[in-house]
Amino acid sequence: MSRSRSHVLLAAIAAAGTVAAVALAPTANATSAASSSSGVVVEEVYGGGGNSGATLKNDFIELHNAGSAPVDLSSWSVQYISAAPGATTTWQVTPLTGSIAPGGSYLVQEAAGTGGTADLPTPDATGAVNMSGTAGTVALVTSQTALTCKTSADCAADSSIGDLVGYGTAVVHEGSADAPATSNTTSDSRDANGTDTDQNGADFTAGAPTPANSSSAPTSPTPTPSGSDSASASPTPTSTATPGPLRIHDIQGTSWVSPHNGDTVSNVPGIVTALRTSGASKGFWMQDPNPDANPATSEGIFVYTSSAPAVAVGDSVLVSAKVSDYYQLSSGDTLASTSNLSVTELATPTVTVLSSGNPLPAAIVLSAANVPSTYAPNLGGANIESTPITPTRSVLDFYESIEGMRVEVDNARVVGPSDAYGEQYVTVKPSEAATYRGGSELLGENATPSGRLEVVADNGSNPQVSVGDTFTGATIGTIDYSQYGGYVLAASSLGTVQAGNLAPVVAKGTTNKNQISVATYNVENLAPGDSATKYQKLAAGIVTNLAKPDIIAVEEVQDNSGATDDGTVAANVTLDKLTAAIVAAGGPQYSYREIDPVNDQDGGQPGGNIRSVLLFNAARISFVDKGSATVNRSTTGTQVVSDGGSPDLTLSPGRIDPTNPVWNSSRKPLVAEFSFGGKPVFVIANHFDAKLGDQSQDGRFQFPAQSSALQRSGQAQVEHDFIQNILNAKKKADVVVLGDLNDYQFSPALASLRTGTADGTGPSILTDLISTLPVNQQYTYDYQGVSEVLDHILVTPGISAPVYQVVHINSEYANQTSDHDPQVVQFKP
Repeated sequence: MSRSRSHVLLAAIAAAGTVAAVALAPTANATSAASSSSGVVVEEVYGGGGNSGATLKNDFIELHNAGSAPVDLSSWSVQYISAAPGATTTWQVTPLTGSIAPGGSYLVQEAAGTGGTADLPTPDATGAVNMSGTAGTVALVTSQTALTCKTSADCAADSSIGDLVGYGTAVVHEGSADAPATSNTTSDSRDANGTDTDQNGADFTAGAPTPANSSSAPTSPTPTPSGSDSASASPTPTSTATPGPLRIHDIQGTSWVSPHNGDTVSNVPGIVTALRTSGASKGFWMQDPNPDANPATSEGIFVYTSSAPAVAVGDSVLVSAKVSDYYQLSSGDTLASTSNLSVTELATPTVTVLSSGNPLPAAIVLSAANVPSTYAPNLGGANIESTPITPTRSVLDFYESIEGMRVEVDNARVVGPSDAYGEQYVTVKPSEAATYRGGSELLGENATPSGRLEVVADNGSNPQVSVGDTFTGATIGTIDYSQYGGYVLAASSLGTVQAGNLAPVVAKGTTNKNQISVATYNVENLAPGDSATKYQKLAAGIVTNLAKPDIIAVEEVQDNSGATDDGTVAANVTLDKLTAAIVAAGGPQYSYREIDPVNDQDGGQPGGNIRSVLLFNAARISFVDKGSATVNRSTTGTQVVSDGGSPDLTLSPGRIDPTNPVWNSSRKPLVAEFSFGGKPVFVIANHFDAKLGDQSQDGRFQFPAQSSALQRSGQAQVEHDFIQNILNAKKKADVVVLGDLNDYQFSPALASLRTGTADGTGPSILTDLISTLPVNQQYTYDYQGVSEVLDHILVTPGISAPVYQVVHINSEYANQTSDHDPQVVQFKP
């Protein structure tokens, strides 16, 4: 299949009229963490004050305002945490006062040592933090409330952090490496411009301490020669205005990594097609209006400027820059730890504008006619970047071959809702794997729907669309690569949103008093500090949409202090708030049973101690409590015993083999016995190991390795054997197995759970009810535009004629209460 390459052919670029050369201030490649929007950064950190050999008596933190306006710091603080924080380690807070002038400095004096001979300049704020002389983390915070994050990822997600510096061997830092270790005679500091690329290892250098306070003379950016690591942001003359020897297709090449990666190139011609003026990765795209004949070489490229680009769409430009194949990295990642593909960029640019108002190259219209049917090739886990770009081979190849080029999607249906960052997914193949509600469904392992494509407005706007909505007309932009969702259409214009008005599902409640209903609902890190609105919406979903189930397995219930890692494990406050909200919504007064985990041993958000909980309506069903109250049920597993030909549990509620290594850093199943009309019903609530650490479906390695799958298969096998013991005691025992199993209905883990064998060849002791639905209804979750199954309800053969429903109220909507959809089954014991 050959791809469309219709371009508008323009006259050869010539230096006509006035020629303007604009050197755009660059920095290192963009990172996932945003730079300080205020312009205020941590300029220098020093923790050796008063130590042996030190001249200065005090530790200090110096701030710098790289912006053009004063910034009020009166509600801000600087905070410090040790290099390797433990469970009880807390951030130390120094409140700030006053303001910082544009280009100005602000000095925060911290604790004094017993040595040193010189005082600091008069400080602008004073604290008593005893900073390490070699390694630690300093944060500039826009509030005076102590931070709670203790990992780079959690701190990157905290919007109150304006800037952060980890030095030495600090666990918490920005970018892929810490700033250099300091000493009693050295500090870490930025350059005079306060350059901040969110890469501590690149932004800071160690040297003699140079504390400066607000009385010091303000600084302004220092111009440096073009092509250096920090080029001037002001117009500079150019000695030439003719195209250089290379074109964009030469730089992109037929390989995934540019054949000129790391080279400095001169006067590359192109037409500016779009600007990115928001976020951390500011710059512009340009495209050559004179393409070559090779479908594997892209004619477009992104020019990374770090600040708002001083060009306009339609400008004909020449760009001199350094070629860089940039890999999007999450905080703390390295290239070795990510499976992301690279984006070929031009960095540290000098831009010459030749003319303006030029027509843009025609957009490639994406559809089933030119987008391949295979999403990614099966390379046995090998790196696709070691193979040549073959546009007809796969979607990944195709989008790489047009990386940076203008594309268009017409009347695009939304298959993944907008998130908080304005990211959403559409399909360019409306009939492919369509769900009954408008999504695109995962129908097999490594079978990502080939029509799925992320869309993000390049101006940072958020259209707030849900599954089934449509961008009518043309959505036009450039092909880029996203940190979280593979290739993305960076849209300079979005189609008009036509609402699909997708109605939430309402379950049919049981009308037979002899039937019970059992549901599962992942409530996404529910904590006491969550808003009243979240509790109210969860309650409404349980009362109205789930129709007041008799039993609810609830996953991701956090402890009473939420994500604060303070040793708290009890969750009664969280559960009392939830059950009270259900009553207020018109539901029954649910009772509950759960087992507090050992602190920080069950995975999930650090400090949250998430666990599965069983809510039950005691007016309809009885909980059968078993076992001594003095037994440590967190670490002592329940056993199946035979009682007169019927199964019985030694502990109810209990855990299944909780010390087995398959449950390391993961939730343990909660098993309990209920009685309904004198008949026993066994319920096992689950939250299997998450897919964290698996390689990306959109990444370099195909097919991607799923490192987490082995642990889930082991968990499934242990649980299968436990259920088999129940059935050995009574062949037709009623057992309901449910929860967030974090895997697909066709996965080895679900095969092991059902049959005891990863290939599913053993005799089945469970029916996975999701598989009994029509194919276009088999999903409970929407992950990056793919409707898939993570949550399950399985039942033993003794449960006949179950009525099963997936209740879609969350995952398809921009306004979500949880990222999972609940489900419910009704049956007669």
